[in-house]
Amino acid sequence: MDTQQPAYLTTKEVADLLRVKERKVYDLVAAEEIPHRKITGKLLFPAAELTAWIEGSGEGAGGERPAVVTGSHDPLLDWALRESGAGLATLLNGSREGLECFARGQAAVAGMHIPDEQGWNIAATKAAGLRDCVLIGWAVRARGLILSEGAARNVQGVADLRGKRVILRQPGAGAAALFQRLMAEVGLGEDDIVVTGGRAHTESDAAAAVAAGEADATLGIKAMAQQFHLPFVPLVEERFDLLIDRRSYFTEPVQNLLRFARSNAFAAKAGALGGYDIGDLGQVRWISK
Repeated sequence: MDTQQPAYLTTKEVADLLRVKERKVYDLVAAEEIPHRKITGKLLFPAAELTAWIEGSGEGAGGERPAVVTGSHDPLLDWALRESGAGLATLLNGSREGLECFARGQAAVAGMHIPDEQGWNIAATKAAGLRDCVLIGWAVRARGLILSEGAARNVQGVADLRGKRVILRQPGAGAAALFQRLMAEVGLGEDDIVVTGGRAHTESDAAAAVAAGEADATLGIKAMAQQFHLPFVPLVEERFDLLIDRRSYFTEPVQNLLRFARSNAFAAKAGALGGYDIGDLGQVRWISK
C-alpha cells in the first residue's frame, strides 16, 4: 500500500483497492471480516490494519505460496498465462485435486468448475474450510458432447451414448463429476458405454482422442470442438472460477495475469476460441472469513 495514502480509507477507496463493488465492502463490514471503524456514523478503514488483513499477516496466516496455478485445465487460461508473461507455473490435476493442493498451501491460484446443487464451485470451496482467499469469476463456458463425424449422425444427447466409445476424464475432474450426473439423469452408468483408452487429464487430451478416432464422444467444451473441427452438442453453461490466496492476489505474477485478462487481446482470443462468456471476469463470487 502506498505510504502517501491517508491513515484511514473510505469505503470507495477500499472497494477500488480490492476490485469489488462497494456493496461487497459493506457485506464484509457487516460480517466483521474486515478491519474498520465507525466514526460519527461514517465508515473508515485503518490503512495499516487493512494492509495486514490483505496480506494475511494476522493470526493464522500461512507462509508465502509458490507462484503456481493448479486445478483444472482451461485453454483460455493456459493461453493467457503464456501470453501475459505472468511468471506463474501450472500444475494441472483436476478441480478437486487442485482444490486440495491449494488447501495445502502448494499453489497461489486454483482453477475449478465443480458442479453443486446451486451452481458451481462455491459449495466445494466453502466445504474446504479455507481462510484468506477469494473466488473470482474467470469465464462461463459452453460444455457438451464433442463427437466424431460418425457419431454425430445419431447422437443428440447423453441418452444416445449407450454402446458408444467414450473417453472419460480423470477422477476428481469437474467434467467427470458433471458427466456422472448427466448420465444418472438419463438412467445410464459406465456399464452402458464403452470406456476407451486412459482417462484424459485435460480438455485438449479429451478432444484429441475423439479427433484421432480413439473414441466416439467425450464431454468437453465448445472451444476444443472448434479447435479440432468436431461436431458439438451443447448441454450446459458452466462457471470456471479462480480461487486465489489473499496474499498472492496482490503479488506481481497474479496481478500481471489479471491485468492481461482485461486487455483487448484477451477478449479477442476468448471470441476466437468460441464458447466463452467473459462478462463476469474478475467478479468476486465468494470471500473466505
